[in-house]
Amino acid sequence: MACVALGANLGDAPRTVANALRQLGHLPHTELLSASGLYRTAPWQAHGPDFINAVALVSTRLTAPALLEALLHQEAQAGRERPYPNAPRTLDLDLLLYGSGRIASPRLTVPHPRIWERAFVVVPLAEVAPERVPPQALLAVSGQHIERIQT
Repeated sequence: MACVALGANLGDAPRTVANALRQLGHLPHTELLSASGLYRTAPWQAHGPDFINAVALVSTRLTAPALLEALLHQEAQAGRERPYPNAPRTLDLDLLLYGSGRIASPRLTVPHPRIWERAFVVVPLAEVAPERVPPQALLAVSGQHIERIQT
């Protein structure tokens, strides 16, 4: 099982994230197991409009690097540009967890290095995989505003 964080804050962000969730299940050798609801948050260490975020659980036979490449391709298909760090984005897909694997390479770090610092990751992850979220992680982000939105 792999966990993927999704976010967008340009264009029709709710639609983009919802479409991206569906597309995860169409990646090669990958099945969408579960998806959180959509959440609205202010940009975290970034600028621009509010973000729409979600977390998905997928079952995949892709290796972690191959899954990352598929996610980057999906971002590019959605028009993702990277003009500067933390720029507003049409779609952002982050590989949070890959089973119990630990990877530290120049291209990929799993678990994601900032997974427990961000309510927009911790709260939706707790929705779809509560066993993976320690109670202290929810407490640590409790001061960050996050709002579940209707879809």
